[in-house]
Amino acid sequence: MTRSALPRLRVETREIDHVEDPLAFTDATHPLVWQRRGDGMVGYGAAVARVTGDAGTAIEDRWRELAAAADIDDPIGFPGTGLVGFGALAFAAASARSSAIVVPQLIVGRRHGRSWLTTVRTDGAISATPRATEYGPHWSATLGPGAQSPEGYMASVRAGLAAIAAGDVSKVVLARDLAGTVPAGSDLRRLVRALASGYPDTWAFAVDGLIGASPETLVTVEHGVVTARVLAGTAARGADPDADTAASLALATSPKDQDEHQFAVRSVLESLRPHTSALRASEQPFTLKLPNVWHLATDVEGRLADAASALDLVAALHPTAAVAGTPTATALEAIGRLEPFDRGRYAGPVGWIDANGSGEWAIALRCAQFDPGDPGAPIPLTAYAGAGIVAGSDPESELLETRVKFRPIVDALA
Repeated sequence: MTRSALPRLRVETREIDHVEDPLAFTDATHPLVWQRRGDGMVGYGAAVARVTGDAGTAIEDRWRELAAAADIDDPIGFPGTGLVGFGALAFAAASARSSAIVVPQLIVGRRHGRSWLTTVRTDGAISATPRATEYGPHWSATLGPGAQSPEGYMASVRAGLAAIAAGDVSKVVLARDLAGTVPAGSDLRRLVRALASGYPDTWAFAVDGLIGASPETLVTVEHGVVTARVLAGTAARGADPDADTAASLALATSPKDQDEHQFAVRSVLESLRPHTSALRASEQPFTLKLPNVWHLATDVEGRLADAASALDLVAALHPTAAVAGTPTATALEAIGRLEPFDRGRYAGPVGWIDANGSGEWAIALRCAQFDPGDPGAPIPLTAYAGAGIVAGSDPESELLETRVKFRPIVDALA
């Protein structure tokens, strides 16, 4: 969309009766979803606006321009009511996969026991009507090796370790991929529902074909308060309670994982300080328990000190050391050299932004990118998982970590 094509939007939000299953209101083959423990938003209908950046204008400026021109009627005034865009941004500026913010015709939201409906239209257009649809039949995906084989991944890890030993980087995050298909006409809401129910403490998302469940909040902005959760350092869950406790303790006391985590925390704090006051992070990370892994986690909180929006903070934060490495520029060069694929939106920001600049953004992890084409053809997909490489990393252990991180999306696809 060119600058001259940005539409003037008419937006109306009204409270509605409780919605038991918002997911039923989004499109089966092109779902738009942001959900956690049942609360969140879904979008339905063709895009009324699709905002992208270009060489001269950042995507956050384009969004600000669209929002400023919109006519918004929103008596509720929650973060996430009124004009909202669902966003999925590319990991790298040079990616062949574009960054996009999508504004649908309808948004059904649920939060703090209240439900609402937002309609969005252009001048002269007729408002769409919300419609819940039944889920399609169950399906399963066919998955196989991607561009990076397990052997190739371990070779890349060894090359990353050589770069660390040479002093080029302190940490580099390396990913691998799986490729596959799902049957033509598959109801992709079933994948979102499986991820949301299996991993309720994560952000279940579906934006422009990118579907996943991320445990890592990149940044949240709400009423001037800025929060983030940093995850770096991972261990597989134990097979029984004693083994699980031992795995958690080993992670919490691992010098290698503690070093990796501190790189990530420092990266977030340095990026947020110019925009915040009273910024603080817990002194020691805690172990976060998910159904398949333990993570080292640190929560960060501060107050906005300027007029930055959630998208402005996303631009300041991305890419963090948790998904790129340290120092950032050198780590990104190593990723481009050692990964035989374009990450697209994997490990990029995914979330939502409203007209007031509030928003919730996660890092797109535990995810797959779908590219629906011919209605009668199988839908291709690519899934991704990665691991942070620091001094002392072992290639086989890092490969195992990627297998553990693949588990949520692979199990849900099955």
